[in-house]
Amino acid sequence: MQFVAERPATETIRAKMNYIVDTGVPPVRYIDWPEMADKEIPPTYELREMAVRNGRPLRDTFDLDTHGFVFVDHRTAMKDFTDESERKRVYDPEVAALIRKHSGASEVLVFDHTIRIGDEAAQKAGARPPVKGVHNDYTESSAPVRLREIVGDAEAERRMKKRWAIIQVWRPIRGTVLTDPLGICDGRTIPQEGFILVQRRYKYRTGEVYHIAHNREHVWYWFPKMQRHEALVFKVFDTDPSVPTRFTAHSAFDDPGAAPDAPPRESIETRTFAFWD
Repeated sequence: MQFVAERPATETIRAKMNYIVDTGVPPVRYIDWPEMADKEIPPTYELREMAVRNGRPLRDTFDLDTHGFVFVDHRTAMKDFTDESERKRVYDPEVAALIRKHSGASEVLVFDHTIRIGDEAAQKAGARPPVKGVHNDYTESSAPVRLREIVGDAEAERRMKKRWAIIQVWRPIRGTVLTDPLGICDGRTIPQEGFILVQRRYKYRTGEVYHIAHNREHVWYWFPKMQRHEALVFKVFDTDPSVPTRFTAHSAFDDPGAAPDAPPRESIETRTFAFWD
């Protein structure tokens, strides 16, 4: 069954991206703290139509440090991405090798996997939905906190003496992506003032993410009809101030060419720490 009309390989589409509005008041969300709901300062968002370029013809020009991302062929031996033991045994080493290859890091530690499915029934069963909001998963403050949580204070202090980064790998896990594709923004086109800090307060910890304010200079890419053997590798934090891109904004979006009966997207996002000698 044909769900999406064929497009020329070089076509640029117009799609709506969900941006945060910089109101001047830092947003605060309470995630698992219902009794604090009245204290919340919710963020305000706006949909802005943006040009989204097909990155496939340009795939060989992208660079992790320059643009913040690369698009790669990456076949996996995984059979069942929901099997935690198989992920640890098979996928974690595959991802670590992939990131070492494209980043030049000497060591990679996988620390998190998130499966997202654009289907309400699957979400009720525990899967997370695609995130339709322009964001970067870590901030200057929350990245070191996460490192300490995973490796402990002593090891974190040792690691933080040299360059380190948080690098993520995103891929489909079933079929072709025909709905809710992932868009990714050239990090060089996002001014520093466009990163808006949003606090996510839990009962026992406080997290931070960057949501991104609209700027007409943003340059967006997508990779139509991604398949299981393809992956996006992108940075969400880097301690090296000399590289052009240290953070990479990304978001799921509604493909205006998707058919109403197209199957839901199923994907996995893997987070890693990358360390350099």
